[in-house]
Amino acid sequence: MQKSSIIILAGGLGTRLRSVVADLPKCMASVNGKPFLSYVINYFQQQGINDFIFSLGYKHEAIEEFLNNQYSILNIQYSIEEEPLGTGGAIKKACSFVNNENIFITNGDTLFKADIPSLQNFHQSKNADCTLALKLMTNFYRYGVIELNEDDSIKSFNEKKYYKDGFINGGLYMLNVSKFLSESFPEKFSFETAYLEKFYHQHKMFGLIQDDYFIDIGIPEDYERAGKELGERS
Repeated sequence: MQKSSIIILAGGLGTRLRSVVADLPKCMASVNGKPFLSYVINYFQQQGINDFIFSLGYKHEAIEEFLNNQYSILNIQYSIEEEPLGTGGAIKKACSFVNNENIFITNGDTLFKADIPSLQNFHQSKNADCTLALKLMTNFYRYGVIELNEDDSIKSFNEKKYYKDGFINGGLYMLNVSKFLSESFPEKFSFETAYLEKFYHQHKMFGLIQDDYFIDIGIPEDYERAGKELGERS
């Protein structure tokens, strides 16, 4: 795999986890005695990524202290939001630290163990502006569903409601930086709605289905589940 870097969005407040997690950024929620963020970092390290750009906001000092102590061997850069910019604004700001043509992006409160070399190869073979790693889910309400055309390009984004099954956005992307920055965005915006859902007809956006482990600790039930499942897998 070519030398790659990743933006990890780790500025979330974790409002829905207040009942089970102390006043910390969501990605710092303790799972089996260590921050959830460490599982995310460790996985992408195993996949061959050593250049990390952390997009931080709320209580960023706590994350910086943890990373400087535990991951000093990594090449780390920090993109700090003075106020919440939304996922799109955070990515746009973090892109100023990117030297590569393409960048991986993921959320600090989500772990999707997709095959990173496969995602990179697929993205480059399609000459894609953005590639989304998709996960098949069953019996769910929390996520919208993405449909693909026969060539794996994005056909549609469908709203959150109950689905018996469907492919969801796993919150893991490979993004062509210059194509993304070619659009005029406001300072604060959502990557999902103001870029993906707005521009998928105009930009070359594709989905790659990955049948790998996925956990999003955004709600207490799944945070508790992470403790059991990641304990078994670590």
